Amino acid sequence: MARVAVIGGGISGLAAAHRLIELAAQHGKNLHVELFEGSPRLGGVIQTERIEGCIVELGSDSFITNKPAAVELCGRLGLSEHLIATDPAHRQALVLRRGKPVPIPDGFMLMAPSRIWPVLRSPIFSPFGKLRLALERLVPRRMQTSDESVAAFVRRRLGSEALERLVQPLVAGIYTGDPEKLSLEATLPRFIEMERRYGSLSRAARQPSDDGEKMRESGPPESGARYGLFAALRDGMSELVDALVERIESAGTIHRGVGIRALRPPDVTDSAFTLETSDGRDLAFDLVVVALPANRAAGLVASIDAQLSAALGEIEYASSAIVVTGHRECDVAHPLSASGLVIPAIEGRQILSVSFASRKFAGRAPAGQVVLRTFVGGALQPEFLERTDEELAHIVRTELGDILGVRGEPTFVRVSRHMGSMPQYQVGHRDRVARINTLLAGHPRLALAGNAYEGVGIPDCVRSGEDAAERLFRALTAQTLRSGTPAGPAP
Repeated sequence: MARVAVIGGGISGLAAAHRLIELAAQHGKNLHVELFEGSPRLGGVIQTERIEGCIVELGSDSFITNKPAAVELCGRLGLSEHLIATDPAHRQALVLRRGKPVPIPDGFMLMAPSRIWPVLRSPIFSPFGKLRLALERLVPRRMQTSDESVAAFVRRRLGSEALERLVQPLVAGIYTGDPEKLSLEATLPRFIEMERRYGSLSRAARQPSDDGEKMRESGPPESGARYGLFAALRDGMSELVDALVERIESAGTIHRGVGIRALRPPDVTDSAFTLETSDGRDLAFDLVVVALPANRAAGLVASIDAQLSAALGEIEYASSAIVVTGHRECDVAHPLSASGLVIPAIEGRQILSVSFASRKFAGRAPAGQVVLRTFVGGALQPEFLERTDEELAHIVRTELGDILGVRGEPTFVRVSRHMGSMPQYQVGHRDRVARINTLLAGHPRLALAGNAYEGVGIPDCVRSGEDAAERLFRALTAQTLRSGTPAGPAP
């Protein structure tokens, strides 16, 4: 029996373990999978609680569906009927302008205006900023093929005001990062293709996208993000974690509260990796998936490949906190007629954004109640993560009162910290990942998974975990064939 260790019990590690078990069953392989998670809780950034009759997400609250990995996994787990879409009545975003929430113009999807008249009527931009946006079609294509920052791209095509007033807060809402450093190629590559193919973002926004939909869909107005493409699970995102855990434990082993202190390579007398566990055991495994943040993975693989370790260590991370609050609807002056609010850094506020959780998805709060998820910290405000939970809660209550007119005592408050959980895809990120993959190719029985490489969303993490599983399964099949033992077809 081949033994496989999966180090890390976040969504990437769970997806890897589950896929290994699937492949073993499909191809008749005798495989035992053991997953190790240093904390008592599984799921990583996914964590759902029920508080005061509300479904409360303390981490990721949804995933995009035009990347199919998460939807397909839900289907294989029997969760397809549990998927829910965003509320069509609230598929719009707000942005703070001089302390007041203002709707993002209809059809302005992240940084591609499909309609100019809503932009020209919007109070977000000055007359000069509107003129600069209107002239976007006249900006020539960039001829260089080298990577550039998100900020450089937006200034070049849309102008500085569009960057500061709209794109920066929208991008921060996805990556909690600094657009001056974030790689356009690694974070938003479709905008590169839009420029190259059509010569203009506004012209491209009117064309069918790769998933067959137009940037501006028919029906109720949408702005900010493509909210029509997002889905969640009816009873919370932890449904996905629970279903994965049940499947894994039916055919493998999960070690909760057991971390890995060291990973030692095979020696000349033994073909197995040695895992030194936090509870003092040395365990042997034939194949290993490291599904940890890149900086932690770097420490584990250092004894196997110093160059690989150094390349992993180059990926930087940002931290953030989510303060989730419940309120009586009558205590909130603002109508919350959107999915959320983003806040430009130039506004000088102490929060990054607010998700109107009970507006975004139906059934998240009882009638007469609202749930707000407020984000703090990120790459531009790391100092706020040094505050206590009580201080963060006070900051959020003050800001919500000032911006949204929230009064009275919250019905509940939860502070969830995500320390070093968001990789920063800085300029040159794809080259770094290519170098990591080249070095990893020299270790066919070792795989990496997580949000540090090819995307930060739930579908990206699922795909990363499943790709790692399939890589190891191919290595196992090849090894079996070389040994002369019959094997099933390669996956």
